[in-house]
Formats: sequence, C-alpha cells, structure tokens
Amino acid sequence: MISIDELVFDEKGLIPAVIVDDVTREVLTVAYMNRESLQISMEKGLTCFFSRSRQELWLKGETSGNYQHIVSITADCDRDALTVVVKRDGPACHLGNVSCFCDKVYESDDMQDFTLDSLMKLIASRKTEKKEGSYTTYLFEKGIDKILKKVGEESTEVIVAGKGNDRAETIYEIADLTYHVMVLMIEMGISIEDIHRELSSRHVIDKKVKQEKMV
Repeated sequence: MISIDELVFDEKGLIPAVIVDDVTREVLTVAYMNRESLQISMEKGLTCFFSRSRQELWLKGETSGNYQHIVSITADCDRDALTVVVKRDGPACHLGNVSCFCDKVYESDDMQDFTLDSLMKLIASRKTEKKEGSYTTYLFEKGIDKILKKVGEESTEVIVAGKGNDRAETIYEIADLTYHVMVLMIEMGISIEDIHRELSSRHVIDKKVKQEKMV
C-alpha cells in the first residue's frame, strides 16, 4: 500500500474521490478530499470530504445519518484521483436518491450491460406497473403460492440437469431458477443487498472458524 505522501493533490491541495457502492458498484457521488479529510476518513473509517463551496471539512452523514463506511481506498495510476468503496447507511444524494448520478444524458440501445441489479429493477416494475401479457406480472398476480411452486419446479430441474452432468442445460436451468428466486425476492421485499450482507456475514464467520481451527 502507498502512503498519503505519495498521492498527488492539485494546486488547491485537493484530490477527487469517486465514491462507489460496495454491493452494486454503482457510482454514488464524486467529492473532494484534502490531506486532513483523507486522514480523518482513514482514521474513522467514514468518508470525510472538503467542501469547496464552504471551504471546510464535512463528515458525510454527520447531520443526515447517512454515513458511508469505508471498505477500501484506491488511487489511480497517476495517484491524483481516488476511488472509495463504501457500505452506505442511506442515500448518497442530498435529494434523497441512492446516487447523485440519476439524470441520464445519453444511453446506447446496443451497448447496455446486463446486471442482476437492472434485472431486479425490471422485475420490480412488472409488479407495480402490471404490464399486460407479461409472465412476471402474471406471477405477481397469482401470488406467493404460485411463485414458490415455480421456485420448487426450477430447483428440481437444476438438480436433474446437474445429475445428468449436462453443463449447458444446468446453466439454462440455473438461470431460470435465479429469475424465479428474484421474483420471490421482490414479492417478499428482499433486496440483493440483503443477500449480499447475509453472505458477507457468513464469510466472516467462516474465516473466524478457520482461524480457530488453525490455532
């Protein structure tokens, strides 16, 4: 790891920091740090910035409660910019949005990346907007019993494909199961972040168990 002294601050003593959500990898905001705010950030494990308009330090969440717990801070190749990966307690934007970046300027129809987060948003929209002819809307209209039945059916199909050692078919069936599980998640108000936190907590526990066994 490098030290603060190896970073390149601009003529005003500032360095831009791109704040990224640790689960979704979504860019939450871009702010500036000086040496003091960066040092505070590292000591507290919370993002602390330098306000260019007010010319003062501000600890994110100090008034709103929307703290950003730092997972990692990484400098770019020129060491004049930072990415700060955080676990957030609430919205990053002062308008109440998860991210400050919510006003699209351009979007390509051909170059859109698929993400589980975007699929979750699409599935959620089928529950609220109830698009006619949509299979997802149909599942929501039928309710939890129908959704659970489909999860059970798809689970069985994954087992059958896996038992048959058919890799392509297993991938296909896992994709089907994943989709239906996500429908169940939306129906029950469970987010990808909820699952991420649960898995993360198990990873920590497992790590501790392994360490204890090694002693």
